Amino acid sequence: MNILVKILRVLWIAPYRAALLRSGVFASTEHDQILAGLALGTVIDIGANRGQFALCARRLYPAARIFSFEPLQRPAVKYRRNFDRDELATLFSVAVSDVRSSVAMHVSRWDVSSSLLPFAQAQHDNFPFTEESRQETVSTAPLADCLDEDAIRGTALLKLDVQGYELVALKGCDALLERFKYVYVEASFIELYVGQALATDIIALLLSRGFNLKCVANLSRGKSARPIQADFLFTRE
Repeated sequence: MNILVKILRVLWIAPYRAALLRSGVFASTEHDQILAGLALGTVIDIGANRGQFALCARRLYPAARIFSFEPLQRPAVKYRRNFDRDELATLFSVAVSDVRSSVAMHVSRWDVSSSLLPFAQAQHDNFPFTEESRQETVSTAPLADCLDEDAIRGTALLKLDVQGYELVALKGCDALLERFKYVYVEASFIELYVGQALATDIIALLLSRGFNLKCVANLSRGKSARPIQADFLFTRE
């Protein structure tokens, strides 16, 4: 989505405008058309950052339960500022992984690009100003250690935006994966983080678990002539 169009949408749509004025957070309006019409009852938001995606989910689905996961302290403060009065939204200060542990997270100058994996050269080449600024110790846990399956009600969507850690995070969701009708995941075509799984690996895993690829959206090029990232929506028919 063109950045100017995004700014105009945030300023035009009342809930997004209110969040911007309250906390300085721009809702991720590029997801609106993808989420619309899915009739969601539960949203699991892994890699919530400041709640940019959760703001979109809440506007479209006022009655949905939203469970967000953000291990970094600073963006979590912004998230709580937007959702502290929302009784249907819960934030976990945990990174979803396949094991329970404490690990060092590589924090980017632009913290939305932070990852549990080290930055690869392609990240610096394509997205300037995202170099590592510090490390922060965070907790990791499988999704089922944080949520009972009964908490996932109605039509459910699992969203992951975890900067190269998608395959490990999906394995951390394995025990509850059958509860979801939709999986919405950002994945890369090139290695932006050292050792990350690529889009083909993510697609193969989800196809093997009974999901079908429904659409590809929000292609990102960085400084490349070709797309290097995209959002993938999968559905279980």
